[in-house]
Amino acid sequence: MNAGAYLNFNGKVFTSDKLLISPNNRSFRYGDGCFETLKMVKGKIVLEAYHFERLFKSVQAMQFNKASYFISDLFKEEIIELAKKNIHKKSARIRITISRGNGGLYDTENHNPNYLIQTWDLNSSTNKLNENGLVMEVYTKAKKICDDFSHIKSNNFLCYAMGALWAKENKFNEAVILNPYNNVADTTTSNLFMVKDGVIKTPAITEGCIGGVTRKYLLKCIKDEGMPFEETSISIDDLLQASEVFLTNTVYGIRWVKEIGKSNYTNQLSTVLHKRFMAPLYV
Repeated sequence: MNAGAYLNFNGKVFTSDKLLISPNNRSFRYGDGCFETLKMVKGKIVLEAYHFERLFKSVQAMQFNKASYFISDLFKEEIIELAKKNIHKKSARIRITISRGNGGLYDTENHNPNYLIQTWDLNSSTNKLNENGLVMEVYTKAKKICDDFSHIKSNNFLCYAMGALWAKENKFNEAVILNPYNNVADTTTSNLFMVKDGVIKTPAITEGCIGGVTRKYLLKCIKDEGMPFEETSISIDDLLQASEVFLTNTVYGIRWVKEIGKSNYTNQLSTVLHKRFMAPLYV
């Protein structure tokens, strides 16, 4: 993906090499902030309402001040204009990063949310189900905590960053992230689903997973179709005994997994789900 030459910081457009935060920024110091990843196809933000709902709820949960400029229509307008300026017309990945500003742990200057919007060019292949299944493994050197904030895409992403580095070093496409109970939380970039005994299963929010937008959308579709599903705890043994495993995130929609450890999986259901529920979003 090619990063855009321009970015938007608090409503003003700058070149992407512009230094915009100070060394005292709390997001830089402590990871005090959150972010939202969106996908835009042909000028349309995919699952727009879901994304802004999650972003605003995250900002509220993290006790930022209410800001009059935090309006979905304003963000949408600024995103579209930035993508045009960066010549990301066909398909783009959008990131909105929220940070609290300057200060120490107990002497914050203010709690107003700063926002940074960036865009990257996306290949149209991200709109299709992956032809080659992902090869993954379980990462055990870091655990995702389960608390009132674990579902938020916070700027403290250490376990995911370390898991991604480990996966790349060991030539895996992705890594499974565990919670403190050695159950599956999610993966370095995605929510995880599996099929076992005809039931679609995904880790419950209480298991420490990110509250993914595509996860939420797909669960609604599955429920509306009357398909058997469970939001539950998933052990490593459950995962290795599944007949199918697939991942969901904003950029790729659904990706099927071919292999975890010595277990191999099919892509029968993921193919159906992608065709029925994801592909129409990209038209």
